[in-house]
Amino acid sequence: MKEKTVWFCNNCGNEYSKWMGRCPACGEWNTITEQKITPPAQGSRGTGSRKGSVPGEGRRPRKLAEIDSSSEARVSLNNEEVDRILGGGIVQGSLVLIGGEPGIGKSTLSLQIPLGCPSLKTLYVTGEESERQVKMRADRLGGDFSNCRIYSETLIENVIAQAEEIMPDLMIVDSVQTMYTESMDSTPGSVSQIKEVAAILLRFAKETGIPVILIGHITKEGSIAGPKILEHIVDVVLQFEGENRGTYRILRSIKNRFGSTSELAVFEMTGNGLRQVANPSELLIPMHEEGLSGTAVAVMLDGARPFLFEVQALVSSAVYGTAQRSATGFDTRRLNMLLAVLERRAGFKLAQKDVFLNMAGGLRINDPACDMAVVCAVLSSNFDLPIPPDNCFAGEIGLSGEIRPVAQAERRMAEASRLGFKKIFVSSFTSLDTKAKGIEVVKVTDVPALVRALFQGGDR
Repeated sequence: MKEKTVWFCNNCGNEYSKWMGRCPACGEWNTITEQKITPPAQGSRGTGSRKGSVPGEGRRPRKLAEIDSSSEARVSLNNEEVDRILGGGIVQGSLVLIGGEPGIGKSTLSLQIPLGCPSLKTLYVTGEESERQVKMRADRLGGDFSNCRIYSETLIENVIAQAEEIMPDLMIVDSVQTMYTESMDSTPGSVSQIKEVAAILLRFAKETGIPVILIGHITKEGSIAGPKILEHIVDVVLQFEGENRGTYRILRSIKNRFGSTSELAVFEMTGNGLRQVANPSELLIPMHEEGLSGTAVAVMLDGARPFLFEVQALVSSAVYGTAQRSATGFDTRRLNMLLAVLERRAGFKLAQKDVFLNMAGGLRINDPACDMAVVCAVLSSNFDLPIPPDNCFAGEIGLSGEIRPVAQAERRMAEASRLGFKKIFVSSFTSLDTKAKGIEVVKVTDVPALVRALFQGGDR
């Protein structure tokens, strides 16, 4: 069969008939690469074959009222955090994609799932490691090996043939970038190979009802490697976040056709694999003696899950002519904005001082409700005045120095009260009782009012 040459954009996956320096779809430069494609042979299992492409009885249009809207059958993976982020378990026939940085724990989690759930007959397909390497990692993780089969292969046709013979309850493919199909004359990991392999696995999952978990690489920008169509094909996209050198890992739901995308799971990396953290607030709140300045506790809401963590700040006189601004786990540009608000709206002279900021636990924080805790930690370090350990903060700070309300303040307050905090600082525009659920609510309008309430209150 005659080959044809096409050009694909490595960033967005669009196909073009000739090379261009800039992709018209996504606007990126030098991302269009040449690839040769061989059309699939007649009767092959490629995307061009329509045989068995639609599961179920018949292919005629059906009335919407006649379609059964009952919930999808789910299978528990015996992992509370993963089951919760999937919406109560993995749906039969679903295709789940897990991405993340190298070494963050993707392969560890994917192997812990079958080892911790021996009731499921699992086929673990590895294209990156040998069977012996997988066994060595399994010995370190521990668990029940009796119902897990390891298959080291990169040709997707052989993988599908073995899966149809074994008919497992769950199939895991590590990783999709290492798989290739005979119908495409291009290297594994290319745009055309990833699209075709994902389409073959999707058809296999829908036809057999076997859930498939894919492990995916990410680019240096943090997005999943390959064409964007890969994320459109799969049913669920989960992404690992966190520093490789840190202890904690966050598994975030980016896309979920069967549940909410506002869920996240927290894990702790140990010598025996990833450990579930059911209550991350208890690990992220202060773990030092009282009376230390430069620390404040923020009430964060990530998705639908609230938890508290410690914000640490250090303010010192600038040794060199230009003051340094450094933030770990927090946006440096937002830190500069908050320091400018403190200087312009509240009169605190911080231009000639170094400011260092750190989020406890190595977490990456994006919730604007942490602004108030950042400001309080900076001022506490600047004045060398400790903040009472039973105080916490939840408020966004605007450019005019006002404190703006945050979403789901009741849920944040309930979490703070459950952990034993006595006082929470919020915006005065928040509709909360000043004394409710065993915690005192202090409402402040702007940064000067916050400073007076915190550092000049009756308890100081």
